[in-house]
Amino acid sequence: MRRCLLLLVVLAGFVGLTGAPASAHGFSSVVYADVTSDQPNHVRIRLGLEYDLLVVSVASAEHDDGFYQDGQPAWDDGDYPAMVEAVRKHAAAITGYVGQRFTVRTGGGKACTPTMEPDVSAELNQTQDVPYATVRFDYVCPEADETDHGHVIRSTLFADSEGFVKQTKTVLTYEVDGRSGSAALDDAHASFSTEQAWYQRFWEFFRLGANHLLTGLDHILFLVALIAGSRRLREVVLAATSFTVAHSVTFILAALGVVSPPARIVEPTIAFSITAVAAFTLWRLGRSRGRASDLDPGGEGFLGLDRVGWIRLAIVFCFGLVHGLGFAGALGITSSFSWQLLWSLVVFNLGIEAVQIGIIAAAFPLLALLRRKSRTLYLWGTAALATGVSLMGGFWFVERIV
Repeated sequence: MRRCLLLLVVLAGFVGLTGAPASAHGFSSVVYADVTSDQPNHVRIRLGLEYDLLVVSVASAEHDDGFYQDGQPAWDDGDYPAMVEAVRKHAAAITGYVGQRFTVRTGGGKACTPTMEPDVSAELNQTQDVPYATVRFDYVCPEADETDHGHVIRSTLFADSEGFVKQTKTVLTYEVDGRSGSAALDDAHASFSTEQAWYQRFWEFFRLGANHLLTGLDHILFLVALIAGSRRLREVVLAATSFTVAHSVTFILAALGVVSPPARIVEPTIAFSITAVAAFTLWRLGRSRGRASDLDPGGEGFLGLDRVGWIRLAIVFCFGLVHGLGFAGALGITSSFSWQLLWSLVVFNLGIEAVQIGIIAAAFPLLALLRRKSRTLYLWGTAALATGVSLMGGFWFVERIV
């Protein structure tokens, strides 16, 4: 029994080290969409698209090598006027690509036809830290009849099947058909109706938040490091609460456009936080010299934490602030969308918390049982887990810096 338990813990650390993707966030993208209607039978779409991804996707899908030849050097040089010129020059290919993957239909299922408008711009997206192109389309819809209530919008832009990125999200706001709101689309849930209820819209963001934590291995490993280093339930609850408060603060601040540090700073810091928290656990294990009793909480300070407990809590809070920026970056939040998306983003955050609570509820009792049954086995298992997590965080840190 003891050998099986030890094997499970060691395997968990090994999976964290070898089974992870090269980067938890580095190969995904966010599409911004603003949907309005200023006249009957017309739906206007403003799309924010990652520029280099637009170039390779359109060039590949539409067999337009000219767009790649014009657009890629402009992106390499950071020449925004040249980027805009390349988009305008290849409007037909871009319309062909977008028209097949961002569709608008009437409530009765009639397709609307897109036309790309000449108003194009390109600029650096501060949150994603990459150039974005903003293109506008006018979708002309057939005359409405008694079956046409609302519009159905579907986005499969930059889908996984194209092979360039994975888990692209389309975050949109809309004010059409006398309704306004926001929605989040991905490969699994690619369409929505402007007639859907508010709770359906909120469910999309809750699901998206839960899915982000489940697929964001760096955040999960940080949580695992918290659990492994907690000596009793009170510590893991306080650590998780501290982490939640911290990342909620920066998440909302990013939603309001108050802070927007670039991803090239946020992502390596998240990776470093994983290593730091796991290394703190290893340092404590090293100081104990194999004596599990030395890891027991000492004294009863404020909230039942001793000096080591408070130091760890401070570390968790500081890094939680950075993780909040990472969560915000998952949706590519910019100030132009913030107010209308605010409540949806709160629900996104609730989805993150639901998964976080589930992981703690599943993992901590197992470690507590292992600690009670065999202190020695607990020490070795915790050390193996913390080592695997620390090495994975270090690997990500170097990779994201490079």
